[in-house]
Amino acid sequence: MGLGQKRNTLVNPLAAQAMEKFKYEVASELGIQIPQSGYYGNMTTRDTGAIGGHMVRKMVEAYENSLAGQ
Repeated sequence: MGLGQKRNTLVNPLAAQAMEKFKYEVASELGIQIPQSGYYGNMTTRDTGAIGGHMVRKMVEAYENSLAGQ
């Protein structure tokens, strides 16, 4: 894959806005400030990883809860 090509695209592009909102909610819960400019270059890898990791945990938890409710 060449430089500048994005691999991590959403299955449903309409979910992009909801995912951005979710990212800000998780960052807020963790006490991490996301730059309003959208440029993450000045953030530490630790902070961006923490946000992504918590997002995944919450999504897995929600899916498991939906399976348990069936």
